[in-house]
Amino acid sequence: MAQAIRKISKRVPDQQEEQAQATEEIMRELTENKEAVLGAIQLMKGLQEMGIYDALRGMLENRTEVGAIAIQQINQPFMHNVIKNGMNGAKFLGSLSPEQTEKMMKGVGLGLQKMAEAGQQEEPQSLWKMRKKLKSPEIKASIAAMAAFMEGLGTAFVQPSQQEQDKKG
Repeated sequence: MAQAIRKISKRVPDQQEEQAQATEEIMRELTENKEAVLGAIQLMKGLQEMGIYDALRGMLENRTEVGAIAIQQINQPFMHNVIKNGMNGAKFLGSLSPEQTEKMMKGVGLGLQKMAEAGQQEEPQSLWKMRKKLKSPEIKASIAAMAAFMEGLGTAFVQPSQQEQDKKG
């Protein structure tokens, strides 16, 4: 009959065995990810040649002075406007639906493409040809969109702002 196990001894590797195991793991990962490692080395080499590492090292060594200069620059009066304008821009972009933005950007891109093509034509456009183009559905849609945009813009200019009403009241 078998005897009961009363003591379990756990084998603890010594420091040399741990180092050998760690080295083996590192080498295995390096060989499995050879392309990524070589790409990272090339990237680091390029950054070194450009002097980026020297600049970063200098910034780290002088971080107190660099931080003080950064704070001084942020405290400039125009920087407050830059920050506020950035926040308003982000708020504006957040208010637009992605579908509207995508449609508008596609329209702007196509418009710029057509404008470039028209600029490359050797023959100048006559008023008669331009008058004919006014009948196309694309031109009509564009004019209607611009008129709606101008109406919305004008509404913002005509209605007194909340700040102006607060000043009067």
